[in-house]
Amino acid sequence: MFDKIEVNFHSKEPLYYQIEEQIKFLITSGQAKPGDQLPTVRDLADALEINFNTIARVYRRLDQQGFVSSQRGRGCYVLDRETPIEQERQQQFEQMAESFVRQSLDLGIDKESIRSEVLRLLKETNEK
Repeated sequence: MFDKIEVNFHSKEPLYYQIEEQIKFLITSGQAKPGDQLPTVRDLADALEINFNTIARVYRRLDQQGFVSSQRGRGCYVLDRETPIEQERQQQFEQMAESFVRQSLDLGIDKESIRSEVLRLLKETNEK
């Protein structure tokens, strides 16, 4: 699953941030399960062709945020902690919703039309 991680060297987002967000997504979406071991710092750095210090920074940040546990000499493992995962899932949802509404308004769609469309889609989802 961690082989899905990709970096865009032309992005304005720093590499460490791109990788961090992708790993968080793998964890919050359930693709990476509690107890799963992340690739070693060197293995992931080699696979992405970037400096290993970048991956070390990502792993430190994920550890500080409660997504993983770094165990010296043993590796880095996904934690079985619902609280940070649920918070991150909620944050990702809010960002997607905000982006959808902002883009719709930028297209000139009125708020009532946006609301009606969301309700229609939810109704369709419930009927399936």
